[in-house]
Amino acid sequence: MMKKHILICAVIAILFSSYALAGTWTNIDKPGATGTYPFDISGNTVAGVYLDSSLKNHGFLYNNSTWTTLDKPGATKTQIYDIDGDNFIGGYSDTSGNRHSFICDGKTWTTLKMPGTVDVIATGTDSGNVVGWYGNSSFAHGFLYDEGTWTTLDMPMAQSTESIGIDGENIVGHYRDAQWIDHGFLHNGYGWTTLDMPGARNTQPQGIDGSNIVGSYFTAASYGHGFIYTIPEPCTLLLLGLGWVIAVKRNKISSIRL
Repeated sequence: MMKKHILICAVIAILFSSYALAGTWTNIDKPGATGTYPFDISGNTVAGVYLDSSLKNHGFLYNNSTWTTLDKPGATKTQIYDIDGDNFIGGYSDTSGNRHSFICDGKTWTTLKMPGTVDVIATGTDSGNVVGWYGNSSFAHGFLYDEGTWTTLDMPMAQSTESIGIDGENIVGHYRDAQWIDHGFLHNGYGWTTLDMPGARNTQPQGIDGSNIVGSYFTAASYGHGFIYTIPEPCTLLLLGLGWVIAVKRNKISSIRL
């Protein structure tokens, strides 16, 4: 009987998965920036890119109170894609306009050169697993690299998919629909959930840490705005399911007694 109840709870959790969209959205915009684009979060620290008044890219760290600019020495543009403790990875452009990837431990910047194709963009890592995308920004395919195994991640029916951030089994990113509108997604290894900032035209999650997702969104009249999306506690949904099962059970007992 207990196994039956657990199975029912699992089905209810799937049926009510849309409740995961009812989390909390918080804007984060760097003061004085033309656009703010968070890419990842580690604890209370958010990392990403902002545009200055001349639309030049700069990396940043934000810890809920202080903004820190991070520019790779000698680079014309710097972007921070992923952060894990004091380490962060990203990309930069040199004076010739060529793009490169890097890793930094907070003090030393090291350029990363990937053998083979230059079209693979790695944007997130967690416990040795790497996510990113390949192709181009119009027709991209997401990927997961796990101990020598490459897995393509394409949102069903999407024109383009970019996997950006990873935390455990959860992967976030964005996909483009047939109307070329970007939607955020959360992929847990089994299914896909669309994440759209209310009122936004385009939503682009970039990083995830626990129940917090960071990214940027766009409206028709502005550049990017940052956001933090908090996923509701899963126990709330489970309790909802258990309550429903208990209610059904009580109703059945009452009907038998009547």
